[in-house]
Amino acid sequence: MNGHSRREFLADVGRGMLVAGLGSAAAEELGISTALAADSSERLTFGALEPLVTLLQETPPERVLPLVVERLRGGESLERLVSAAALANARAFGGHDYTGYHTFMALLPAYQMAGELPSERRALPVLKVLYRNSQRIHGQGAHDHDALPPLPETTAPIDREGISLRQAIRRLDQAGAEAQLAALCRESPAEAFAALQPAVQDEANVHRVVLAWRAWATLDLVGPEYAHTLLRQSVRFCVDSEKYYRDRNRSPSEVRERAPQLLAEYRLLERPLGTRPAEDGWVEHLARTIYAGSSAEAAEAAAAALAEGFDPEAVGEAISLAANLLVLNDPGRSPEHSSPEKPPGCVHGDSVGVHASDAANAWRNIARVSEPRQRAASLVVGAYHTGGQSSRAREGQFPYTHLIPEIKVAEAGGLLRAAREAIETGQQAQAAAVAQRYLELGHPERPLLDLLLRYTVSEDGALHAEKFYRTVVEELATTRPAFRWRHLVALARVTASAHGFPAPGYQSACELLGVA
Repeated sequence: MNGHSRREFLADVGRGMLVAGLGSAAAEELGISTALAADSSERLTFGALEPLVTLLQETPPERVLPLVVERLRGGESLERLVSAAALANARAFGGHDYTGYHTFMALLPAYQMAGELPSERRALPVLKVLYRNSQRIHGQGAHDHDALPPLPETTAPIDREGISLRQAIRRLDQAGAEAQLAALCRESPAEAFAALQPAVQDEANVHRVVLAWRAWATLDLVGPEYAHTLLRQSVRFCVDSEKYYRDRNRSPSEVRERAPQLLAEYRLLERPLGTRPAEDGWVEHLARTIYAGSSAEAAEAAAAALAEGFDPEAVGEAISLAANLLVLNDPGRSPEHSSPEKPPGCVHGDSVGVHASDAANAWRNIARVSEPRQRAASLVVGAYHTGGQSSRAREGQFPYTHLIPEIKVAEAGGLLRAAREAIETGQQAQAAAVAQRYLELGHPERPLLDLLLRYTVSEDGALHAEKFYRTVVEELATTRPAFRWRHLVALARVTASAHGFPAPGYQSACELLGVA
C-alpha cells in the first residue's frame, strides 16, 4: 500500500467517501481533507475551532487568501481566523521551525495592527501573515504532517517553581517536560507560564523569550484551554536549544549562574520590589550603562537599581531604551552577512537593534505579569540580554542628526510627505532625521505612526516587521515624554530599510478587499 498502513488506507478511503458525498465545497467548509494520513482520534484537535484550524493548515497559499476573504464577507471574525491560524501553526511546527515560529510570533501583532487601520483595510496585516503561514506550512510539508501530537495520559508532580521543568529540559527529556507543563496547565495556565520562566531565563536568546511571551499573550484570543498547546512550543524550543549546545560541546550561558547570584547578592527575593520613582536623568544613565556595558555589567546595574528600590517599570524602561540605542547606532548589515532580501547597510529583519528591542519588550511584558520573584529575574536577565552588544553598534556609526538642520519644512503635512519620500527611496538617515524633526516641532505622533504602519503592512520585513512595530507601539505607551521620540525615530529608520521588498500576498489581499 505504498508505505501506508491498513488503518491509514481505510481512513483515507472513508474520508474520500465523505468528501464525495458532501461535495468538495461543503467538505472544505467543514475542514475535511484527504490530505491527513490519520483519523482525528490520532490528532491533536481544537474543539469548535478544529474545522477552521484544519482549513488554514491544509489550504495551499494560492487559495488561502480568496478563501479567507470569502469567510470574512460571510461574517467570520479576524479574531477567530488569527486564533485558528495560531493553533494550526503550533500543531504544524511545534516551535521547531525558524520561519514557522517567526510566523506564529507575527500573528498576534498583525491582529493588533488591524485595530489601528480603517475598516476597509483592517484585514490586510492579518491576510499578509496568513499567507506567510500557509506558504511555510506547505513549503515544509506540514499541511499533512503535525509536529505536535496529542500527549498520552500521564501524571506528573506539580512543581510550581519550575525547577523540575527546567531540569527536564536541560537533560533533553522533552516528554517529561511536556508532561509537567500539562500538569501545571490543568492546575492553572498562569502557574504553568510562571513555571516555564526559569527555563526561558536559561539563555539570552531573543526567540526563546519572544516565543514564550507571544504564546502567552495569544491566549487572550484563543482561550486558556489551549495554553498547553501554545506553551509546548517554548518547551520544545528550549529542548532544541539544549541539544544544539550539547551536540556542539558548547558551554551553557553564563546567565544561568550569574542571574541567581545577583538575585541573592542584592537580596531581591527577600523583600518586595520597590516603587521609588526615577527621574529622566536616572533612566538615561541606566540605559547608557546597560547599552555600553558587558552583559554581566548590565545585569548587575539592573539588580542594583532594583535593590535600591526603584520601580521595576523604570528599570524596564531603561532596558528598552538601551535596546533602542542599538537601533539608532547600528552601522547596518555588513556585506559578508547580507543577502538579496537584507542588503548591506540594512537594519530590518534580524538586526542587532531589532532583536534587542523585541527581546527587551518581551522581558518587560513577562515581568509585568509575573509574581515578584520572576519579575526581578526577568529584568535582570533582560538587562543581561541587552548589554554586551554595543560593539556591534558603536555610537556615531550611523550619523543622521546632522541632516536635521537641513530640513526647512516645518508644517506637519510637508514633513510627512518628506518622510514618505525618504522611506520609498530607502534613505534610512533621512527618514530618521525627518521623523525627529517632525516630533521636535511638537506635531502629533499618530499621523507619523499611521504612515509607518502603512509600510509595515505592505513590505515583507524579513519576518520581523509586525513584531517590531508592536514593540514600538507598546514601548511608546510606557515611555516618558522625554524619550518617546527615540522609538518612533528607530521605527522610521527600520521602515526605510525594509522598503522595496513587498510582502508576498499583499497585492492579492488588496485586490480581494478592493483597496488601493
